[in-house]
Amino acid sequence: MSRNSKLMKSAAIALMQIALVSATAIEASAADTNYELKPINLPGASGPVALDYFAYDGATGKLWVPASNTGSVDVIDEATGAISQVTGFATGEIERRGRKITVGPTSASVGDGVIYIGNRGDATLCVIDAKSLARLDCVPVSADHLVTPDGVAYVAAARELWVTLRTKSGDNAPAKCLEILDASDPHHLKPKTKIPLENLAEGYAVDNQHGIFFTNIEDAGKTVAIDVHTHQVIATWNPGSSDLQGLALDNARNFLFVACGDHVVSIDAGHGGKVIDSIITGSGLDNIDYSSDRKFLYAAASQAANLTIAEVDDNGKFHLKATVPTVKGARGVVAGKGETAYLIDPAEGRILKLTRKSDSPLSIFSKNNWFADSRPRRVVELAGRGEKHPPGTIRLNL
Repeated sequence: MSRNSKLMKSAAIALMQIALVSATAIEASAADTNYELKPINLPGASGPVALDYFAYDGATGKLWVPASNTGSVDVIDEATGAISQVTGFATGEIERRGRKITVGPTSASVGDGVIYIGNRGDATLCVIDAKSLARLDCVPVSADHLVTPDGVAYVAAARELWVTLRTKSGDNAPAKCLEILDASDPHHLKPKTKIPLENLAEGYAVDNQHGIFFTNIEDAGKTVAIDVHTHQVIATWNPGSSDLQGLALDNARNFLFVACGDHVVSIDAGHGGKVIDSIITGSGLDNIDYSSDRKFLYAAASQAANLTIAEVDDNGKFHLKATVPTVKGARGVVAGKGETAYLIDPAEGRILKLTRKSDSPLSIFSKNNWFADSRPRRVVELAGRGEKHPPGTIRLNL
């Protein structure tokens, strides 16, 4: 082959590669425009709200949002958008990194006809009737109220409430465990036992089918599996990062998903915790979620200001479906019905509802849309996330 022929062939191959890359970029861009975000302002929120763990009840189609420093739990009806409130929760101060902030209810979990609420303001766990919205019993997490609930998770297989912990200030030693409460009577929680851990627990996922509770060990780079009946650690895995945050689970196929700062890994929980795959999301991950119906992983990156939606195949591999622009500080996501999902936006005290886009040609991020706001935005940091933040960041350290 002549030199000119080789050059022409190389040029043709290069053009084909460019065309393929361009086609991929166009396809990804088109996928992104299939979704839109709608803001849901929380009642009484005139500024930042220390939002953290929230929960979707698939049986009723309601989203339960502990609105922390507002002293309420907001209940959003997915079908109508109507917001009800359960008010009267105590608020109080916690100290993080030398600063004091006011917090109240910050975590929720769907139980058997009830919703369990963790309140960091007064270090209690409260019960709400899911139908009447009546606030029932509240029990203290610790006698001196110095240890507070972080995440709360109802474990149906054992009829227990499992709680990750944080202290109000100072030494974290008393919180290096999981608190277990008896929920055999759903309306009345009773202290049961503690499970000691190497460090603070961060994030959780519950496998009721196999009777396993998963959590990360903060700063240790470890994910542990705990038998919910014996309360013993039965496996310890290394996802390959020291910055471990939220967890999500595919119960049917036994895949565990672990948020690792700026990416999510897929772990084969049924075969020794082998890392199967990884997908880059951008920095600032917190709580992630998984839709078992759609087989979609949702991961919101607060610093990258985007939401990654990835489909998971039968081998546990990720396939990027869309990268949806969000806003700085939006972190934590919960999957709803179909392709609906919800994100927290603590800086503005609101929820962002993700849905499939309508036939309207206007992008929600176009210059004529409310989301394309060039004004400086406030960014919120929640507890112990270990991220770098721009000047002017508001820190709501939970």
